[in-house]
Amino acid sequence: MKKKLKILFIASEMAPFAKTGGLADVVGTLPKYLIKLGHEVRIIIPKYSGIDFREYTLEIAVEPMGVWMKYNEEWCSVFKTNITNNIPVYFIEHHGFFNREGIYHDHNMNDYLDNPQRFGFFSRAALQLAKDIQYTPDIVHVHDWQTALVPAYLKTWEFNDPYLGKSASLLTVHNAAYQGIYSANHYNYLGIDIKHFHSDAFESHRRMNLLKGGIYFSDLVNTVSQSYADEIRSPYGGFGLAPYFSNKGEHFYGILNGVDYEEWSPDQDKYLPTNYSIKTIKDKLKVKSELQKRFLLKEDVKIPVIGVIGRFVDQKGFHLLAQIIRRIVDQMIVQIVILGTGDNSLEGFFGYLPNEYPGRVGSYIGFSNELAHLIEGGADFFLMPSIYEPCGLNQLYSLRYGTLPIVRATGGLNDTVINYNENTGEGTGFKFWDISADALYYCVGWAISTYFDRKQHIEKMIKTAMSMDYSWEKSALEYEKAYLQAIENKKNYDLWYQ
Repeated sequence: MKKKLKILFIASEMAPFAKTGGLADVVGTLPKYLIKLGHEVRIIIPKYSGIDFREYTLEIAVEPMGVWMKYNEEWCSVFKTNITNNIPVYFIEHHGFFNREGIYHDHNMNDYLDNPQRFGFFSRAALQLAKDIQYTPDIVHVHDWQTALVPAYLKTWEFNDPYLGKSASLLTVHNAAYQGIYSANHYNYLGIDIKHFHSDAFESHRRMNLLKGGIYFSDLVNTVSQSYADEIRSPYGGFGLAPYFSNKGEHFYGILNGVDYEEWSPDQDKYLPTNYSIKTIKDKLKVKSELQKRFLLKEDVKIPVIGVIGRFVDQKGFHLLAQIIRRIVDQMIVQIVILGTGDNSLEGFFGYLPNEYPGRVGSYIGFSNELAHLIEGGADFFLMPSIYEPCGLNQLYSLRYGTLPIVRATGGLNDTVINYNENTGEGTGFKFWDISADALYYCVGWAISTYFDRKQHIEKMIKTAMSMDYSWEKSALEYEKAYLQAIENKKNYDLWYQ
């Protein structure tokens, strides 16, 4: 009989409570599918002041709770609510650390200088909570640099604890570019022995690298697609961490993120004016018409629409799009809708374009979940010109909605989009490889010419795309295997340590 695992998620984000990227989606969705596999899951995140709890009932779980750092005891409160499938979610409240306008930085995108202390405290508090509620997890699943200290605490502070001493750790790296590199002056507060401040663990050019230390201490490390795993352990990948990912050997690999088709599927999407499926694909045109209306585009369903959603940051490649978007609109029969926020100059640029190209370009600077669904459902193509992309979720949504992705072949985009074959009509999207505005321009042109000149191929690709299955059921099974391997690795470590 399969062992029922006790799984503790510790993360800095979780949808729908606090989100800046894909990490929150994973933490908010994967536990539901682990529950379906028969496991027990609990989740701990910080209680940020910006969380809207109006739809949830909060109760006090522990108050007050003392959290011992190296030289002092911090005090906090812990609240609890239950989400889908009765999964408990705990919120660590510390006004000094989490009562701020942003999660990691202020409105000017300046990192909070005490982030190491904020998330070092949170990591210690999460483990303290497990002890206070007498929870004995088989596996502690942590995410990115913000909770990468947890594996180190498990191997040092908690190695002989009756509740946590046998707990294994899995670290998921959602984006290796963000490593939690800060001044070594914070190290003392965290309470990790100075003997671990060396180049294989927390030390990095005399500074402190939290993700690097987490990789060193974790029983297993994974990232969110196999291509991205290969990229970040290659000589020129990994943002300086390639040797340390490689050092994990077979205990580092990719597990592709899944899609919650209960939310992202056109046949039941509550945000669409008309639902449709692979059998009623013509109804997608009604959604397209509404999309054109909402973004003040010329209402003509024969004109192809390219959708763009994302954060205006270097990683996402929107600076490439900015260089050639005028060429695209001037030289092609196409409409473009843009939804996003981030870099101020790009916000201004994309925000102004509808004035320059009325009826042909529409934009919304900010984020709207409703508009995101409408774009996925109504556009003909979805553009993701990412410089790198650990997994990506929008291309997976797009496939289910029959909105063919136009992507740079990197990371999860390369793993999940099948490049169009002009001879056979096979494929699910259009890829380019070079990091250049020209490469992006010609790939968009390829997609648009196919739309007009090989309509039967577009129809075939849409049916193939909508048939693809990237559900969390598959990924949850892969995580189950990873948990069991991490537990085995932990046992072997304990034997070696003794």
